Amino acid sequence: MRRREYDQSCSLAGALDRIGERWSLLIVRELSLGPQRFSDLVVNVGGAPTDVLTKRLRDLERHEIVRRRPLDPPASGSAYELTEIGRALEPTILELGRWGMHFERAEDVADLPASALANAVRLIVQPPPELRMTVGLRSGELDFRLEIEDGWVVARRGAAEDPDLVLAGEPAAILVSLVTGEPDGAGVELDGSPAAFERLRETIVLPERLREETLAFAARAVAA
Repeated sequence: MRRREYDQSCSLAGALDRIGERWSLLIVRELSLGPQRFSDLVVNVGGAPTDVLTKRLRDLERHEIVRRRPLDPPASGSAYELTEIGRALEPTILELGRWGMHFERAEDVADLPASALANAVRLIVQPPPELRMTVGLRSGELDFRLEIEDGWVVARRGAAEDPDLVLAGEPAAILVSLVTGEPDGAGVELDGSPAAFERLRETIVLPERLREETLAFAARAVAA
């Protein structure tokens, strides 16, 4: 079957020819946090049939957006990672995710998996250029680190070294605490200074409707 393409003299159409198929951008989203084995992508991309995921990865490799590399010993096998061209998609994916928040409800994050926590926080954090922070996130058995510098947030899997702040708890609870400013009330463990937590909170940007819904969602949870 011939691959569907726009076949237009337009750079947007050309971009969509390469990343516009279903699941492609979600693969890039997961690899933005670092290399992953195929088996991990099957879980974290969420719902993609394995044969379709294989085809999408093959297409992304063909366009030099993704590449495979051997895992470092003592691990065996290979993992997928973003190329330099693939990394260049990160700002676009973040802005698309922020645009998507206009259609999101506060309740939608109630069942957010731990694997999605780092990118979820990264979406709502829009730091000023002068802010420099290292933030650790911990949910279940997963750790992430956020490096904030020059108005940008680098998110990676793994524990943060010498962090200014560590937030631990359920993904939804961590997100709610950043909006309400009450980590204890949300059941979030905070390791670090309250001042660092407030500095991070000051960077949070949400559509006003979603912010109000989140505050109401938190109030209902406390009342229950």
